[in-house]
Amino acid sequence: MKFGGTSVADIDRIARVAEFVRLEADAGHAVVVVVSAMAGETNKLVDYVKRASTRGTSRVSDNLEYDVVVSAGEQVTSGLLAAMLQSHGYKARSWQGWQIPLKTSEAHGKARIVDIPADNLAPAIDSGEIAIVAGFQGIAPDGRIATLGRGGSDTTAVALAAALGAERCDIYTDVDGVYTTDPRITQDARRLSRVSYEEMLEMASLGAKVLQTRSVELAMAYHVRLRVLSSFADPAEARDGKMHPCTVICDEEEIVEKHIVSGVTPSRSEAKISLMTVPDEPGRAARIFNELAMANINVDMIVQSPAKTGKAANISFSLDETDLSKAQDLLAGLKDDIGYTDVVADRNVSKVSVIGVGMKSHAGVAATMFKTLADRGINILNISTSEIKISVLIHSEYTELAVRALHQAYGLHNLAEAS
Repeated sequence: MKFGGTSVADIDRIARVAEFVRLEADAGHAVVVVVSAMAGETNKLVDYVKRASTRGTSRVSDNLEYDVVVSAGEQVTSGLLAAMLQSHGYKARSWQGWQIPLKTSEAHGKARIVDIPADNLAPAIDSGEIAIVAGFQGIAPDGRIATLGRGGSDTTAVALAAALGAERCDIYTDVDGVYTTDPRITQDARRLSRVSYEEMLEMASLGAKVLQTRSVELAMAYHVRLRVLSSFADPAEARDGKMHPCTVICDEEEIVEKHIVSGVTPSRSEAKISLMTVPDEPGRAARIFNELAMANINVDMIVQSPAKTGKAANISFSLDETDLSKAQDLLAGLKDDIGYTDVVADRNVSKVSVIGVGMKSHAGVAATMFKTLADRGINILNISTSEIKISVLIHSEYTELAVRALHQAYGLHNLAEAS
């Protein structure tokens, strides 16, 4: 069971979480709980590091003490929940990442899980203990605390489920499942009863906030069955036998009715960089994107077009807005080596994507998307595709208009509400 920041926002919310945990324990299940920091706590801790840091790095997370400080929020929550369960007579204990130990790579601030030995945690669970694990954190090869990046508690939960052979992994959040789009953008959004791993992976990587991308990758790789539920539901209803609404994340083969398009996902945390008049020679693009990769900067939509003058090309790509400053600094240092004339950055962009496993066997999805946007006067800046998704980069002021129009165009407003 994993509970996010809004689910553990204060003592009253933690008390409700304890009720959900007690329900599973009383049903005879062995339970591991992964918790995030209280809502807003991580932002507060990050701000403290910014104010305390004197290293002058382009990103505060490059400071190794960043991980030490920001991981403290989860430690507090795990201790409070364990104490609350103990007060109700349950055998419970808090676990920090280093105590398990949850071993990670050395990329502090955005580390990846590499191993979870079961030597310590499994015997405790077998003895009847409810393990309350601090999410988002582990221990790097250098022996220091490493954090997994925002949303890392999801990854902690799925990785533990895989390592322990759990029956399922329940992700409790502030929504009762996965919707066809953001319900805050259109009231016509519909909750989906089942979503394939592939669809959820695309949704997560393209901006959906329900699950973190790496957690879905792990679930798909190790066939961990996921459920997305709301922690704001009433635990007493479950004691009375009522099934709480949820979305199941599972193998595609388990989904009987496959929609051509299952969702429209907006992402506002985008930026665009354009390198002007790069010499059109073999190896220039390779050098650019190799340097970005070495700096742990992920790029998405890449477009190369002929420059107006000489034997040169303009290269543009999208990236997460939080990496923009770091990318600009890196590229500035490569100007003479790469040979571009100018770099143009744009924060006023958003990515809108349509996703669905049904796209594999149906034509015309792209045509519908482009016509729908054109009819609304929305210009497309970049395009990228995969087997089950089409993404476009547009000016950010058109984000909500694009989402509503595409949701309508693909008939998602007519889907029956999930049971």
